[in-house]
Amino acid sequence: MSLVRSNLFLDIDFTLRRQFNKESFRPFQREIILAALEGYDVFVQAATSFGKSLCFQLPAVVDRGITIVISPLLSLMMNQVEALRAANVDARTLNSNTPMAERDYIYQDLATGHPLTRLLYVTPELCSGEHFRKRLKLVHEQQELARIAVDEAHCISEWGHDFRKDFKRLSWFRETFPDVPIMCLTATANELVRQDVLSTLGLGQLNRGGGGGGGGGSRLKTFTTTAHRPNLHLEVRFTSDEANDRYDDFVTWLQNVYARRTANERRAELEAAGDRVDNVPGIIYTISRDECESLAAALRNDGIGARPFHAKLSREAKEETLAQWIAGNPGYAIIVATTAFGMGIDKDNVRFVVHWRLPKSFEGYYQEAGRAGRDGNASYCFLYYSREDRDRVCNLVTRDAGGKDGSGAPISANGRARLQSLNKLVAYCENTSSCRHAAVCAYFGETQVPECDYACDWHKDPHDLKRRMTKGLASEEWVSTQREEGRYDEYHWSE
Repeated sequence: MSLVRSNLFLDIDFTLRRQFNKESFRPFQREIILAALEGYDVFVQAATSFGKSLCFQLPAVVDRGITIVISPLLSLMMNQVEALRAANVDARTLNSNTPMAERDYIYQDLATGHPLTRLLYVTPELCSGEHFRKRLKLVHEQQELARIAVDEAHCISEWGHDFRKDFKRLSWFRETFPDVPIMCLTATANELVRQDVLSTLGLGQLNRGGGGGGGGGSRLKTFTTTAHRPNLHLEVRFTSDEANDRYDDFVTWLQNVYARRTANERRAELEAAGDRVDNVPGIIYTISRDECESLAAALRNDGIGARPFHAKLSREAKEETLAQWIAGNPGYAIIVATTAFGMGIDKDNVRFVVHWRLPKSFEGYYQEAGRAGRDGNASYCFLYYSREDRDRVCNLVTRDAGGKDGSGAPISANGRARLQSLNKLVAYCENTSSCRHAAVCAYFGETQVPECDYACDWHKDPHDLKRRMTKGLASEEWVSTQREEGRYDEYHWSE
């Protein structure tokens, strides 16, 4: 069974302008969209600013049938659905928070076999439910199941940093609907994770009965772009528990940014554009809700527009904060957030991303830092690193991986992968002999060394980098003593 498309040469440029209000495609977007419309399985690994969602959204608008989008984060679903509806696209989401009336409508729409919904966003957990699966089978029988899109596809792999068991069960789609193309998208997958995803979902094993993808040869098209973000300045700032100088260092840096924008020639530019001196949008990532709240409050007390964002805030408070921040309104320049913030947020002029603490994985660091500078303009990303934080995070990741529960049970494959990812991030932070951008690209398996153009602290001043590390970090001997004496407070990560 295969979908019959009346025209594979649809005017996707017209749809891009009319429906998505964009003048042109970014590199490779057109090729990916055409591959989807031609019925191929598609694997996309692209940098955080690429615009991956358009690759399944636009085909869903111009093609017949419904596209099922599987995503791990409710906030990401809601943001994308709201944006699509604003563009007059019938998009909906079905998850644990969906109101009963909306849930009933969606299931009735699916039960017709000819749904009016163009994109349906669901969680991987929902995909395991028999009620949902029965409805999809009805749609498939009527040849109206256009494609399956799996966002954050690295979650499928046990070798990835964010493995989720329910993602592993998505193999049901290929087993049950062998003629329905699947598109997988991620920004953070190394070669081992990529191969695991392809194997688990059976990408390339599409059986379209002579339909899309051609009669022979591979029915998979893979698109991989560089992880390099040349407009981001990458820097590690060294600190210690004893120094505890993060706050003063950050405020001094931000005030210097404001001072440069206040300079006569820069101020004239801003006034002509109707911009404010203090409108420097940024994100600070913290480890916990408590630190998120206290840091935002401290910044406000110093006259800096900062607001907290975490899972315990009411939906109304989060929506208000997000809307004000995206609009660039006074008092909302900086979001102080836990790690869940940012997925699917449509704000391309974020000028800086700061990691207040060491993230739990290399992929998490890359994905969060990549939320800066999506408009292509110069942006700043720095990470505060201490060896005390290193040990705390290592303890946390090891415990989560099953390595410190007292049972002596072996660490899982995913646990080992997470520890390896953290170790790579630690090595990245303590590296004083090579380019930060090169290290990022190497982590994701790229062999070509990127052009940095002084966009990292090593290229900018390698001697100063070594000096700052020696001066800023606590010695390994001191850290070891603190560790043995049990003087570290435990981290409790929260979203």
